[in-house]
Amino acid sequence: MHSDSEALAMRDSKRRERQDGSSRHDEMEALENPDTDIGLCGWLLVGMSLLLMLVTLPLSIWMCIKIVKEYERAIIFRLGRILRGGAKGPGLFFILPCTDSFINVDMRTITFDIPPQEVLTKDSVTVSVDGVVYYRVQNATLAVANITNADAATRLLAQTTLRNVLGTKNLAEILSDREEIAHSMQSTLDDATDDWGIKVERVEIKDVKLPLQLQRAMAAEAEASREARAKVIAAEGEMNASRALKEASLVIAESPSALQLRYLQTLNTIAAEKNSTIIFPLPLEMMQGFIKH
Repeated sequence: MHSDSEALAMRDSKRRERQDGSSRHDEMEALENPDTDIGLCGWLLVGMSLLLMLVTLPLSIWMCIKIVKEYERAIIFRLGRILRGGAKGPGLFFILPCTDSFINVDMRTITFDIPPQEVLTKDSVTVSVDGVVYYRVQNATLAVANITNADAATRLLAQTTLRNVLGTKNLAEILSDREEIAHSMQSTLDDATDDWGIKVERVEIKDVKLPLQLQRAMAAEAEASREARAKVIAAEGEMNASRALKEASLVIAESPSALQLRYLQTLNTIAAEKNSTIIFPLPLEMMQGFIKH
């Protein structure tokens, strides 16, 4: 049953991908209409524009030839319609005066900072989180025709996505699972901006700022935890030392001469420290003999 459900899920996802691909292809074809759709009046205006360009040569040539840089693409509109072939460039391209207009689209990766967002986490803690997003325009035609300002829309969408994703996490998950949160934001933004011709390449969480009172409480909790662990470690050390001393006393009790050797070793250690006073311990049996006399 589990394998059958997985197979059905895979078939559904493939079917959705095919439907999305076909709808996107139809959308691209609709955006890139041929020049024949401008009508008779449109062709008359194009002819008049071409005639005006020929009459004003060679001055008009400087207005008709445009240059697109390597990292840019130009979307040409003729009488309000996108020309066949979509984006032009890089290099030279030709436009007609009065009837043609164009928009340059930067295809390089763009970076912007997400302003600090005040977010209420799942465990009711208010935190301030900011981040950075890397994206680029993948399809210049969609970026111009499907949305008014792709850059501003992506920035606003990144802010709302950050708030929505962090609202489902508790404080511990936000502090420890930043990479997972970044991947979740990237996939969400990439799916949302696909219709705009934008590819979100990377999302990173920069900083998580906690309230001052919460920082003090967490610091006190961490200090108390460290002190408790230190006491446990010290107690374990004392217990191990007492066991070692017990075993040593049992060994010395089996051989009285071992105690004298231990005395000599202690004297050697004291002498190495260059002390002016050396205390030499004597056996109690010798002291009892002097007391009797």
